[in-house]
Amino acid sequence: MNNDTIAGIASGMGGGIGILRVSGEKALSVVGEIFRTPGSVKEKKKWDPGFFYQQKSHTIHYGYILDGDSIVDEVIVLLMKAPNSYTKEDVIEIDSHGGAYVVQKIFKLLLKKGVRSAEPGEFTKRAFLNGRIDLSQAEAVMKMISSQNDFALKSAVQQLKGTVSQYIEEIRQEILHDMSYIEAALDDPEHISLEGFGNQLLKRTEQQILRLDQLLDHFDDGRMRSEGINTVIVGKPNAGKSSLMNLLLDEDRAIVTEIPGTTRDLLEEKITLGNIILNLVDTAGIHDTEDLVENIGVEKAVAIIQKADFIIYVVDSSRELEEADDKIIELVRDKQGVFLLNKADLPSSIVREDVIQKLPWHCISFSNKTGEGLKELEDYITDTFLRGDISYNDQVYLTSLRHREAVESGVVSLTKLLDTIKNDMPEDFYTIDMMDAYRKLGLINGETASEDMINKIFQEFCMGK
Repeated sequence: MNNDTIAGIASGMGGGIGILRVSGEKALSVVGEIFRTPGSVKEKKKWDPGFFYQQKSHTIHYGYILDGDSIVDEVIVLLMKAPNSYTKEDVIEIDSHGGAYVVQKIFKLLLKKGVRSAEPGEFTKRAFLNGRIDLSQAEAVMKMISSQNDFALKSAVQQLKGTVSQYIEEIRQEILHDMSYIEAALDDPEHISLEGFGNQLLKRTEQQILRLDQLLDHFDDGRMRSEGINTVIVGKPNAGKSSLMNLLLDEDRAIVTEIPGTTRDLLEEKITLGNIILNLVDTAGIHDTEDLVENIGVEKAVAIIQKADFIIYVVDSSRELEEADDKIIELVRDKQGVFLLNKADLPSSIVREDVIQKLPWHCISFSNKTGEGLKELEDYITDTFLRGDISYNDQVYLTSLRHREAVESGVVSLTKLLDTIKNDMPEDFYTIDMMDAYRKLGLINGETASEDMINKIFQEFCMGK
């Protein structure tokens, strides 16, 4: 790990308060060089740059930041000495006035004194590398910052408390214990017997796979509730898809005209319904077309449907169903979704039974013009994805794709172990798959993660965190 002393702006620019964070071996001396107490400024006393070394940890100090003899700002300084700090290093946070110019001026002063500008996520990375938190907990920090609903926040808090790591670590320790027993028995067969051990290991491994499968079974639920439901609006040209997008957003985000085929690309926005986030995608009308650009839009629409969690199929109820509708229905048949019989304010040419016979989805009479059916649509989506209460304390949720891949890899290795046992292979063969599972699951807390993986994770963090 690089032992440079680092500094970063930890607050948004332009707020009432600006926060600058400094961490590392020289944090106390660097800030001590530019800080003065009110008394020392008023009486023009000689200043001791080692001031903060003489103060107790977790204390707050009021004073000024100076550039030479000139006062830059009136500040409060928070002192946290190693190892009892966020990074387990000496840390100082400077609370200044929040103007962009003054914050940048203080930051440049710190850089002039020899500290280095922190990379994205470097403070949290140091907390991980210094053993204060594991990799899963570090990721939870960023999830807390980016959370947009209660579930996302609470699941991030649970992950920060270590629930995901603890759940996985219990399984890893069981695997480690069994590996140690096998190794000991192979080294000392006279005193440690492996008779019947294969059957015992088989049962434990089956139980471990079951526990990991439970995490995987809840992954989509946790991901959708924390990151949002990938919701795709589909239909034929001029069915009212873009108008629906504007209605849900309560703004004219999409271009709406009487000309079919106006939408030729994917239009993505995020909205909140109650405590649910929808990652909305408006697509080009799906139909056969000779227009090259429009055809590219149709191909994109077909591709995005495959990734959707939920489909809103907008049907123009003033027109009869046709071959294009059959094509769309086949594309979405395996998905979860809802029919909107749009243009309910016009004379209808189709009824609910016409579409339900083709695909047994919930069907809502709807009008973009009058707003009819909007409340029913919102209620249906929230009821669909928030059935029952979530136990934040008892249920462990995976919300990270990286975690899911690690668990899936662990299950593959443990499944190979089952085959090895059932095929009556020698016990020393067991440890190959067991070690592989142990390492794969160790990617979650970072114990077996590569340096490249760790760097990639922290590069996604915001500056100053």
